Amino acid sequence: MAVSKSLVAAALVLAFSAAQAQNLPSPATSGTMVVVPAFGEVKHANDQATVVFAVEEHDKDKNAAADRVNRKMKEGTEIVRRADPNAELKTQGYYTYPVYPEVPPQPVGRTTQQPVKPVPIAWRVGQYLEVKTTNLAALPKTAAAAQKVLQINGVNFGLSPELEKRLDDQRIAATYQNLNERIVSIAKAMGRQPTDAMLDTVDFEGSGNYAGDAAAPQAMMMRSAKREMADEMSEPSFEPGETTLQMRVVGKVKFK
Repeated sequence: MAVSKSLVAAALVLAFSAAQAQNLPSPATSGTMVVVPAFGEVKHANDQATVVFAVEEHDKDKNAAADRVNRKMKEGTEIVRRADPNAELKTQGYYTYPVYPEVPPQPVGRTTQQPVKPVPIAWRVGQYLEVKTTNLAALPKTAAAAQKVLQINGVNFGLSPELEKRLDDQRIAATYQNLNERIVSIAKAMGRQPTDAMLDTVDFEGSGNYAGDAAAPQAMMMRSAKREMADEMSEPSFEPGETTLQMRVVGKVKFK
């Protein structure tokens, strides 16, 4: 019987504590400053391509290698201009490197004479052509035509500056809408009306944080390969994909 009385007493204490907790007033929120982070993004199909073409030649005669590079780059540039007259072209990264013979390793402990300055046995000469275009429909045909003379070193898709500016309004609107939605949710959680919240400060930070850098790919050294100049080149396959523009905003909200 004593055990039963103890259980009843404990139950009464818990019930009294719960009733007191329910009757406690909620913390005052008048004048409270709340920092609200928000996020917005806009997705759009890419409308611009940056293609880097390259040519490289090997020869014992440096001038002969350079002459072939110059001729092929000129021919490839003319092909691209005819195929896509509105494309932006820029030549870059002209290089000339000596090729030295391999030096066999010396046996351990064997004394060697004064090392002789190596003499180049060949030369590597190359150059790159950057092509920016919004004519994505004709890009496979343009690339195939240029590949008869040049090699594709890299392809990058992104948004044209004009389209990116148009999407900026949508990105700001989406971010600000998310901020308002979060302010409403916070007000309800605090037991307040959304109309009691006054937006004190809006800080658009991280507004240039784009997904997918549209910078031109870095030029990479390639190994020259003997290839046949075919009359017809099959078109490469390209999938432009899409780009996500992101923005972050932080708002300071004060409740009345």
